[in-house]
Amino acid sequence: MGAIAEICERTGLSARTVRYYEEIGLLPGVRRSEGGRRVYGADELERLGFITRLKALGLSLAEIRDLNELYSMAGSTEAMLARLRDLLGVRLHEVDRRLSELGDLRKELVSYRDHIDERADGGVDAGIKGTVNATVHVGSTDSGALNRKNNGTQNGTQDESGLAPDAKRKSG
Repeated sequence: MGAIAEICERTGLSARTVRYYEEIGLLPGVRRSEGGRRVYGADELERLGFITRLKALGLSLAEIRDLNELYSMAGSTEAMLARLRDLLGVRLHEVDRRLSELGDLRKELVSYRDHIDERADGGVDAGIKGTVNATVHVGSTDSGALNRKNNGTQNGTQDESGLAPDAKRKSG
């Protein structure tokens, strides 16, 4: 096969990632040229594809390393495949749980959006009529500085400018 640049091009992984996988034992036994450069073959390419696929399925690097160790110790794929089957079963259960939670969230979002649409389309109920719009008087610092307007009508504390008479004096 060849050098790290070629393996990176074929796998889509960075050189740093390939070296890291080698460092943590996911890519053992990489051969070296006489000059000390890594030389990758078909086995390494296949293993990197396997690692990439397992990561895409949600397995951690630690789980993948455990699978590699199990394969190395048992000397066959049977033990490794049995463990992989268990890990994928757990992952599948997690995905099913998350899908259920997302389904519940989706229902809640649709329901609330529909509720908002009803209110926005003129389905104003008594609860909305009592909604208070607040404005703060310019220059006022006391708690009475909050002016309330119910349904857009003046409540006697503001004139046409929207300012309370005392705020007009302070600002004007």
